[in-house]
Amino acid sequence: MRTVGVEEELLLVDPESGDPKALAAAVLARAARDDPGQDVFEKELFGQMLEFATHPQSDMADLGDEIVRCRKEAARHAGRIGCAVAALATSPLPVSPRLTVNERYQWLADRYGVGTRDQLACGCHVHVGVESEEEGVAVLDRLRPWLPVLTAISSNSPFWQGRDTGYHSYRTRVWGRWPSAGPTELFGSPGRYHRRVTDMVATGVILDEAMAYFDARLSARYPTVEIRVADVCLSADTAVLIATLTRALVETAAREWRAGRPPPDHSVSLLRLAVWQATRKGLEGDLLSPATMRPEPAPAVVRSLLEHTGDALTESGDAERAEEAVAELLRGGTGARAQRRLLERSGSLRDVVTECVRRTQG
Repeated sequence: MRTVGVEEELLLVDPESGDPKALAAAVLARAARDDPGQDVFEKELFGQMLEFATHPQSDMADLGDEIVRCRKEAARHAGRIGCAVAALATSPLPVSPRLTVNERYQWLADRYGVGTRDQLACGCHVHVGVESEEEGVAVLDRLRPWLPVLTAISSNSPFWQGRDTGYHSYRTRVWGRWPSAGPTELFGSPGRYHRRVTDMVATGVILDEAMAYFDARLSARYPTVEIRVADVCLSADTAVLIATLTRALVETAAREWRAGRPPPDHSVSLLRLAVWQATRKGLEGDLLSPATMRPEPAPAVVRSLLEHTGDALTESGDAERAEEAVAELLRGGTGARAQRRLLERSGSLRDVVTECVRRTQG
């Protein structure tokens, strides 16, 4: 059974006003004091963000329990210094991001200017274990057309600087401003993958291989592939669904590789359009079919993902739970839809944030 780990970035906010608060350093210090030796929480690019990482898990129920526990621990530590955490991929309210004091982050700010300062956006990264770099690169090549579907399922960032953007995952549009972000060409082999990254670093445009911000990449630290296309999800259940589908996609891709089936040869130009469509419409319009790169209703495309990964989901024992979670998501809507409904009811983005704080804490 392939192991799965999840990294989530949470937004730190004032519990009363909903305004983002640059208190990550204080929260981390409190966590270190209250739980010496904990290795769950980390700083991020901005002081208004707090990241946690789960341990590798093979059972999705255990992964879900850990995500919920980490969110509650983050809320506990934040609450003790007068702030709260919200699983929001962008801040609904206006914010002036405060850069974390760090040599690397300062390099980013100097190199990319306003592009760095506009990066206050919270994602969810999924690590799935692979047996070798050969398998990992084969998986990356075969995942490409399915990644926009994961973006649509996770979409949880309709607001930016106090306005409705018209997008469901505006975080993805913001993230795409990095020069190395987005879908990739087919790699074909680990050698070609590493040469691509080496050539990118040699341009001087990016600092090092860690800045190869591909939608999916080999992890430099772990024997995993890292899928980086999801918004942080408002519901922990949606985060578990993303992790479940991601593992099934990795397993399915690995089986296709072992069977000698070539990866779909969609161009990066088409893949970028598929990403844009997913960010704009979420699950409330058409998505581009991973098979044909033509528009189809989002529910049909999501169900095609379940069909594509059906054998892997069944063998891992996740099929029934994944089908139920997808059905619930299609009925109730994504985090983006939930945020817009909250605004329709209350008329206040501050109320949206405070309700999302409550939902984040379970």
